[in-house]
Amino acid sequence: MFIWFTVVTGLAILSLSFLKTLFPYLSEDCTYILRSIKLGIRLVKYKKIKPFYSLLDCFLDAARRHPSKTFVKFEGRDYSYGEVDKQSSRTARALQAAAALKEGDPVALFLANEPSFIWTWLALAKLGCPAALLNFNIRSKSLLHCFSCCGAKVIIASAELQDAVEEVLPTLREQGITVFLLSETCSVQGINTLLDKISLASDEPLSKDLRANVNIRSTALYIYTSGTTGLPKAAVVTHERVWAASFIQAACGITADDIFYINLPLYHSAGVRVFLHSKFSASQFWDDCRKYDVTVMQYIGETMRYLCNSPKKDSEKNHKVRVAIGNGVRTDIWSEFVNRFGNIQVRELYAATEGNIGFINYTSKIGAVGRVNFVHRFFFPYTLIKFDIEKEEPVRNSEGLCIEAARGETGLLVGKVTQRSPFVGYAGNKQQTEKKRLRDVLKKGDLYFNTGDLLRFDEENFVYFQDRVGDTFRWKGENVATSEVADILTMVPCILEANVYGVKVEGHEGRIGMAAVILTEGEDFDCSGTYKQVVSYLPAYARPRFIRIQACLEMTGTFKMKKVRLVEEGFNPALIQDPLYFLDPEQKTYVPLTEEIYRAIASREIKL
Repeated sequence: MFIWFTVVTGLAILSLSFLKTLFPYLSEDCTYILRSIKLGIRLVKYKKIKPFYSLLDCFLDAARRHPSKTFVKFEGRDYSYGEVDKQSSRTARALQAAAALKEGDPVALFLANEPSFIWTWLALAKLGCPAALLNFNIRSKSLLHCFSCCGAKVIIASAELQDAVEEVLPTLREQGITVFLLSETCSVQGINTLLDKISLASDEPLSKDLRANVNIRSTALYIYTSGTTGLPKAAVVTHERVWAASFIQAACGITADDIFYINLPLYHSAGVRVFLHSKFSASQFWDDCRKYDVTVMQYIGETMRYLCNSPKKDSEKNHKVRVAIGNGVRTDIWSEFVNRFGNIQVRELYAATEGNIGFINYTSKIGAVGRVNFVHRFFFPYTLIKFDIEKEEPVRNSEGLCIEAARGETGLLVGKVTQRSPFVGYAGNKQQTEKKRLRDVLKKGDLYFNTGDLLRFDEENFVYFQDRVGDTFRWKGENVATSEVADILTMVPCILEANVYGVKVEGHEGRIGMAAVILTEGEDFDCSGTYKQVVSYLPAYARPRFIRIQACLEMTGTFKMKKVRLVEEGFNPALIQDPLYFLDPEQKTYVPLTEEIYRAIASREIKL
């Protein structure tokens, strides 16, 4: 009997070993698929519950179960679930009284990373009001545009952003928009204080009747994303999408016992304790992680690079961080990060705010943004199609249908629009919503969401991000819309036309802004005037750091500006005959781009 047991056990071990050889990621695939199925069942359950069970209800349940448990840590202070719940009730009642908010009224939040962001959002959810989350880097024309997108008539701003609000205040007042500042005092006419009103309000729970008509397909958020129009587009995020986004953490193995370090623009889900930081600091990062027992960190590619570029310390691996969730990290930085800071499971993501398809690299395979598996593809159909980079359009066959990219071939990612994976689009922008819809992809009459991203699937089913297409590039973790930058440049009297694009810089993620321009006849390039224009109207990440003066701009047969060759040529003055200029923030002007400056950029003596 013992012999038979030994034989069977040996065969089982051999079989498992053989399976592991054939399918090296089998255990990770199975774990992820099981988690995904469980989360899918949970979402279906939430859809059927009457009344609708929202993320707010999930938070309120957590606050009732453990009101004293820490929810947020910020600048040395702990905020419990109970405190955040009561503060959000006070905020909701203050806004209800001062702004007469009612269910369905969108409200714009112009807030920095601070606890008030969290309870203000929860307050709006208690009133049944969708929140428009504004990027606190935007200014002027872009800031004003955001209100017309979602129809917000109320804006709530951080005290530190008062100057940005004052800049557009006359227009806001003309449009009848009510402005609240998270401050107890403000002498500026037209700006209302809010903290004083919150302090006097009751913290009693609000009735569910205030949000009685909110359902899973109702708008929960407007999140702004740059696109080909230049100005931000308000992506409509439903409560269903909010739930799906919150499940990303669970799919990555994050539990309620984890402590999440957030130092990027704030957007997270309930159920995890959070250490919140107003901004990222590479020198302070690991000390914070040790001090607050952080187990999960959030990142973008630049975050990883800054950490890897920081001076080495003996205590670098002395921390409890076990998972890093984010996107945009380069392969070399990823390898260095893991080797230097310990065995941290990097969960690289791919997703678009408004999109209907995303990936998670749940295996920590370095360089990949996700993995293809049959369950994911069944519930959220997608494909890669051949794409003509020069014409900037999908390749179609004689029948007018798109052609699927072969395994290992770079193609445009498109997600099939179904009831399970809808594409809601952009608020107040039917034209741009329609541009993202791709018809007749694999058969006549079908409808897909065009991600605008080129990806590649390898033989092991891993997914790799290759590049963006069209009129958007990414720098410093932000999308930059080329047409918006071009519009700002052509307002300078000396510039007649501008072709804006992103170029790669060795040692940096994404692409930095560059513009090829034609000068107005009889004009020289105005270095100082152009500098003042871009600094006044564009956030730092969107300002073109390099200017190339050309006699004419190369156009396609359909009169679109050609960018491919310009992107490939980059900004090396030794290879380019055209005059080149560099935005020098210290001299506060554009200066001729010399080979000396180019070498300083390449050696990182000049920081970009």
